[in-house]
Amino acid sequence: MRRNAWIGRTAALAALVFGASEGDVRAQGVVKTKHGGWDTRCETPPGASAEQCAIVQSVIDQDRPNITLVVIALKTADRKSRLMRVITPLGVLLPTGLSLRVDKEDLGRMNFVRCLPNGCVAEVFLDDKLLAKLENGAEVTFVLFETPEEGVGVPAALAGFKDGFEALP
Repeated sequence: MRRNAWIGRTAALAALVFGASEGDVRAQGVVKTKHGGWDTRCETPPGASAEQCAIVQSVIDQDRPNITLVVIALKTADRKSRLMRVITPLGVLLPTGLSLRVDKEDLGRMNFVRCLPNGCVAEVFLDDKLLAKLENGAEVTFVLFETPEEGVGVPAALAGFKDGFEALP
């Protein structure tokens, strides 16, 4: 029950990251298509003339069910940049960032950009090299730290990522 409540709050948080209000989540943050474990969700932010879409996957750590991540990949509204955002639970160590691995290859860290009432947001620009790794990989692992010594790796399947991302407007 507690996990489902957190996922519901995190869905609202994802909408806030998109720029919509919590009320807009229910009305417009609907799943348009599915690609493997990735949902394509779209909504029109207040004041925007066009719909904003992203591929989204919620991931629950199997060993620690209190750790749930929401992974969001999108093209910016101006279509000039591509981003990946990961929403983590509160209580993570912010200065260390979020480590990013694709198929066991360390690809650096994502910096936390802000914390909101229900979680903290790490973000990275998807350059061509990183995007290719994600599109051709089998698994991405996000390593978050609760203490400087204790990293927790949370894997997410990349099946469907390429098709879902390429289908984004």
